[in-house]
Amino acid sequence: MVGRRPRMDPFMKHFCFLLLAAGLGAGSITMAQTQPGDDPYLWLEEVEGPNALAWARGQNEVSLSELEAHPLFAPIHDRALEILTSDDRIAYPSLQGGMIYNFWRDAGHVRGIWRRTTVEDYRNEEPEWEVLLDLDALAEEEGENWVWAGASCRYPDYDRCLVRLSIGGADATVTREWDMATREFVEDGFRLEESKSAISWRDRDSVFYGPAFGEDQVTDSGYPRTVRIWERGSDPSEAPIVFEGERGDVAAQGLRFWDGDDHYDMIVRAPGFFSRHYYLYRDGKPHRLNVPDDAELAGMLDGQVLIELKSDWEVAGTTYSQGALVAGPIDSFETDSPELAVVVQPGERASISSVATTENTVLVNVLDNVVSTLHRFTHDDGRWVSEPLDVPELGSIAVVSTDDRSDRFYYNYTGFLTPSTLFEADAARDTHTDVRSEPAWFEKAGMEVAQHEATSADGERIPYFVVTPAGFEADGQNPTLLAAYGGFEVSRTPFYSGVTGSAWLERGGVYVLANIRGGGEFGPKWHQAALKENRQRAFDDLIAVAEDLIERGITSPDHLGIQGGSNGGLLVGAVMVQRPDLFDAVVCQVPLLDMKRYHRLLAGASWMAEYGDPDDPDQWAYLAAYSPYQNVSADVDYPRAFFTTSTRDDRVHPGHARKMVAKMLDQGHDLLYYENIEGGHGGAANLKQQAYLSALIYAYLHGQLADRSDPED
Repeated sequence: MVGRRPRMDPFMKHFCFLLLAAGLGAGSITMAQTQPGDDPYLWLEEVEGPNALAWARGQNEVSLSELEAHPLFAPIHDRALEILTSDDRIAYPSLQGGMIYNFWRDAGHVRGIWRRTTVEDYRNEEPEWEVLLDLDALAEEEGENWVWAGASCRYPDYDRCLVRLSIGGADATVTREWDMATREFVEDGFRLEESKSAISWRDRDSVFYGPAFGEDQVTDSGYPRTVRIWERGSDPSEAPIVFEGERGDVAAQGLRFWDGDDHYDMIVRAPGFFSRHYYLYRDGKPHRLNVPDDAELAGMLDGQVLIELKSDWEVAGTTYSQGALVAGPIDSFETDSPELAVVVQPGERASISSVATTENTVLVNVLDNVVSTLHRFTHDDGRWVSEPLDVPELGSIAVVSTDDRSDRFYYNYTGFLTPSTLFEADAARDTHTDVRSEPAWFEKAGMEVAQHEATSADGERIPYFVVTPAGFEADGQNPTLLAAYGGFEVSRTPFYSGVTGSAWLERGGVYVLANIRGGGEFGPKWHQAALKENRQRAFDDLIAVAEDLIERGITSPDHLGIQGGSNGGLLVGAVMVQRPDLFDAVVCQVPLLDMKRYHRLLAGASWMAEYGDPDDPDQWAYLAAYSPYQNVSADVDYPRAFFTTSTRDDRVHPGHARKMVAKMLDQGHDLLYYENIEGGHGGAANLKQQAYLSALIYAYLHGQLADRSDPED
């Protein structure tokens, strides 16, 4: 997304949690940190080692020859490509200085174009887009596999932008300064080669800069350890250091916050993945703010700092409860007792999904039993006044973009059977108008959505959604795909997918989305319930949902598959090893699997706050109990799993999937493996690759779970 003034703890959401930082730091794309040991598959951690790549290509050849020959592969692929490249998709807006910016990919622009139009013209069915940058043309001109990684434009004029380009979809990016007037990169402007360096605007001629070009500059997680101020025209290597974190931290970053015409320079240090120290940088010095380590700075409005609490906070004899959004004057956070007021306190089965600000309001998206509601808050005479906004009910809502100079904002509404609709709204007047809707990509007649609860091993109620196809009968014979994530306080909510609908639901499949612990569906406590030594709860939750599906007659083990990626890949890998009797298909994508070495591979060290430290004997004891790579056995009959990864994934090391597959093959297990030689952590670098990967996965699922007599088109 094009840059705007920072909101919603930009360090955590943008830099750390989403991991849209730019490079590899301590871990190299060609060499993982290795150490002697009894692991015979360490050679597969050599990301671009010739033997490892030859092995990956050999596995690809075996798997692809089978999956591409499945009768459903071609029609699913063609339909997926049609959906993903259709001009009927919503061109989602990013509001900047009164203009609408958008990055767009289609059949004619596989890599994509960066473009803009006016707010007024955007309301038209076919706006007149002004193309700013054609990534396909740039890739051809420079002979590089460029993938768009976003742009951050200088507030408030948005006349210069820091454009980030990824090679092959890696988190690592090349940064170049862009001149909006000339529509060209600035020849002698701010520029960084491929790295995970941090860079953000201060003013016209300076940026906050955190280099990540060598082990002396980065944390153990591979992210910047220092914050520097880089002046235009100067040598970045000589930029003065204004803040330095510890080597064991996750990262540090400098940011400029804007609150109307006022600005605040902020330094954010992350000692751990879920801990942050906030500093106001003024008069040449950082001043620590009195904010709990696990709280998140969610934004600013009228001098009020918005803070999301992840645990109870006692201030001056008053306890502010976990999960609340509180606010107070920024100056008061430099005292022992900040002047706090509660903005919103969600209920027991509710949580704050997002916080955004317009010129005069705070927009809070609240999940109530995993259903979205949107509330407007205004600050009036020292009090926060709340009013629910008139938005569609019983679906998923996401605030897409807000305006700094008005109360205009855009939000998206969707559901499993409801195509996305984009609304333009006015937060002050509580009005909204639909401006874009996606077409229906599959026939939903006869399909239904239900929400059930399963009881986990410790008695906790675990909600899950079930989408059933036309003609569904609870006879235990329905091919069923169960998806979940369960980590990092990420909430999984209802969504519309033309690919899933056409490839799976229309062909008789049942789709299930489980809201297991480790996620954020019910606030910080839901996440914290499955941290570190309690990780098994997330696995138990998924197992409980699977058993409940079978008990209800929705499906049976012969027709039940599970799917997860990244942390979700760890989830399904662990559950496959623990309860192979429950499933006949496992789609394990860009996964963590070797929990003994995960912290030594690429960004893995940054996740120890989520999983634990394998080098600590006490923590390794519980990690060892579930680590899929350590627990897979030659003596157990596992489902025929499908593992996918990407060579260019510089977030979750491809060695996890490679080593797991090699070990299982040597143990005599039958499985499938696909490694995209490019594609980054998402597993696909462009729309064609996304369509191809989707077709492989659904061909596999139909082959494992569904009636072989399914129609071919």
